[in-house]
Amino acid sequence: MKRKNTLAHSWVIGALYAMACPAFAQDAPAAQSGDEADVASVVVTGSARPQRRFDVSYAVNSLSQNDVQKLAPLSMADLLGKLPGIQVEATGGEVQNITRVRGIPTDDGLALFQQDGLPLFTEMNGFFFRGDSLNRYDLMTKNLEVVRGGPASIYGSQAAAIVNSSTVTGTETTKGKAQVTLGTTGLGRLDLYQAGKIDDKTFYAVGGFIRQDDGHRDNGFPNDRGGQIRGNIKRVLESGTLTVSANYLNDHNAFYLPIPISDPRNPSVSLDKYIDYFDGTMNSPSLRAVPQKYLDGNGKLQTDTRDLASGRHMEYGNLGVRYEGELGKWQLSAKGGATKGTLDFDAFYSTSNPADATTFANGFLGAAKTAFGAVDHLGYAIAGSNGAQVYSPAAASGLVMQAQYRAGASDFYSNQADINITRNFETGLGNHDVKIGFYGSGYGLTSKTVYNDMLIEVQGKPRTLDLLAYSASGAVLGSVTDNGVLRYSTTLNQGDVDARMGALYVNDTWEVNDRLRLDAGVRRERYNYDGYALLTKQVNLGDAATLADDTTRAFTGARQEHKYNFNTTNWTFGANYDFSQRFGGYARVSHLEVPPSMQVASSVDPLVLTTKADQYEVGFKATAGRSYLYVTGFYTQFDPLNASFAAFNPLTGRNDQTLPFFGKAVVRGAEFDGALHLTERFYINGSLTLQDPQYRQFVNAAGADPSKVVGNQIIREPKVFGNIRPNYNFNLGANLVELYGSYAYTGKRYVDFFEATAMPAYHSIGAGVSVTRGDWRVQLVGDNLTNAKGLTEGNTRTDALGGQGSKEAIYGRPVFGRSARLVISKAW
Repeated sequence: MKRKNTLAHSWVIGALYAMACPAFAQDAPAAQSGDEADVASVVVTGSARPQRRFDVSYAVNSLSQNDVQKLAPLSMADLLGKLPGIQVEATGGEVQNITRVRGIPTDDGLALFQQDGLPLFTEMNGFFFRGDSLNRYDLMTKNLEVVRGGPASIYGSQAAAIVNSSTVTGTETTKGKAQVTLGTTGLGRLDLYQAGKIDDKTFYAVGGFIRQDDGHRDNGFPNDRGGQIRGNIKRVLESGTLTVSANYLNDHNAFYLPIPISDPRNPSVSLDKYIDYFDGTMNSPSLRAVPQKYLDGNGKLQTDTRDLASGRHMEYGNLGVRYEGELGKWQLSAKGGATKGTLDFDAFYSTSNPADATTFANGFLGAAKTAFGAVDHLGYAIAGSNGAQVYSPAAASGLVMQAQYRAGASDFYSNQADINITRNFETGLGNHDVKIGFYGSGYGLTSKTVYNDMLIEVQGKPRTLDLLAYSASGAVLGSVTDNGVLRYSTTLNQGDVDARMGALYVNDTWEVNDRLRLDAGVRRERYNYDGYALLTKQVNLGDAATLADDTTRAFTGARQEHKYNFNTTNWTFGANYDFSQRFGGYARVSHLEVPPSMQVASSVDPLVLTTKADQYEVGFKATAGRSYLYVTGFYTQFDPLNASFAAFNPLTGRNDQTLPFFGKAVVRGAEFDGALHLTERFYINGSLTLQDPQYRQFVNAAGADPSKVVGNQIIREPKVFGNIRPNYNFNLGANLVELYGSYAYTGKRYVDFFEATAMPAYHSIGAGVSVTRGDWRVQLVGDNLTNAKGLTEGNTRTDALGGQGSKEAIYGRPVFGRSARLVISKAW
């Protein structure tokens, strides 16, 4: 990554200078660690009332703002991946990454993101966005709590896990912080917040971030740009507190897709000289003005011009209100929120493997002769040059590649409210904390997608190519492509859906005595979807000079309407027993039902399935001073597991090879979460997850033998993953110096059902140092210091059924290479 080293060097020197310079002279602060306070930390997510983490009967982690700063995550997914039981593929960019919660074989882990106990969007996934697209970490985040399994299905809709961030609010003392982050990826970010007092009963907090980042991979344009601002006003009333809040996010984020890393003609030959493993991407300035042509429902030609640099452009606003107070003997909590936003999505997706340039061209020779007459041969040229700039694949890799430009757009809204009351009842057999609540939401979205197939060279930041038809004399007779477009609008979808849902839930936490606590809950939900999808057909747009518009999708003017109603019932039962103040155990069984997402109502001929997950957990916990160990054994039955996928067909350019795989998933394993304080200044924390994710009882309507899938490892899920993080702190004069490292490991996975192509295990080593002096803090952190290689996915459009024709993957999304960030902050 030579383009970034000079800048990185100057920042390192600047960091050392800042550490050495005299600051405000005062005594060195005491070392602090979130792990030191972990045993006594109080959690609120998944609990009737705030409880110590050690007392609850489920797996939960709580991270303070200081904890997150020390971890210095690259993204929300990277942060979650440092927690036990969560495996991530944090290589797609800053947002929309894969997050898998142990036991749940889905790409989102059924993890519901909440802000102050309420989601910003009722469903986990919107149209081309997930919870981490809406929920951004900044200095206005007071702490983050992550519940895995346990009572998540009672306290959130469709949730096997909950990621809940609590927002900073004002107090009697005015306080704030400014933080500047600079990175070797061209990152520049400013975070700010201030909170304080307006009058004796009114308090405020406001803050946010602004950021630009060239990215870990060289797109030829900025990767991320934008920011967020949010604030709240809190009023203390006689019977409680009332808080009104607002959020606004406007951000662009590029999306990285898999790249070819080896020549498919000879997998032992690396393509690194053409597409750098750590720096390369198929994103390119050549895709800044891509035309997409199709006929609308009235038969009129439409042309949309898209810019890949726009990336995933998320813009939304949210208004919220929450009240916490007394209602007689009951504790009342009432929260409401309204979110409205837009998403414009542009990304360049991998499709089929690179192909020998001659073989690829010959595949179009027959169609070219039919369309253009006396065609003698086909040849390549730089797109748009009409043959003036000849491109010779033989002078480069000998390969060409097709990929898919995907554009999507959506308007979305979500109005949600949660009202619950809690009361403690004293009985002759202990006391009960009973919570009764209602959650209701009206939400919806529009959706539109258009996909183009593009022809490109095998090169980082590739140029688009034209495939031209020549006569024997060398005259251009026509073109297979049209200015780099191989096929116009091979996929065309548009729809609209409105959803309504309501949920009633009740939970009872029964403290039988000072050692034994039981809790049980049930949640009953009802969903109503009302939507439609526009129907399409295949047409030839009639441009005789090119084949690119011969198989274009067009709207017919008709639409398919859908109305669906679903009912789900979730329940949980848990027990916690403390053998002593240092040792305890817990057990839990939970049942979760997840209806189809609302987007089935805006899809043509949708597949409608309700998924059920039964989770069984047994845990052990031990503390010794500031050291602790939590061990949770888990067993999950997930049924039905819909592993169907629409594969890319290189002959038509469409995702029209639907391969239905249905069955059951069984995942058993154990997660370990611990911290060991060896001395006052040296401690080690980390996590480890061991699991066996298997397919069971599989069927395939396409003729594949399901017996060859049963018992196999679930695609892209490792059997082992975890991390270890040593920490050491000492005083240097008036400075507190903290040194820390990290080692993360992800085990072997497979790209396909039949375990034909493996993605080898990989690891990553990181390190950091921070110096705190008074209210100033300087931190330098580095990731993947050894440039270790690893793939987080294969080429999911083509390889899930048959693999990649090699024992190890030759096409995938690599982990990010070495990078560093300098963080300077000042609190007041």
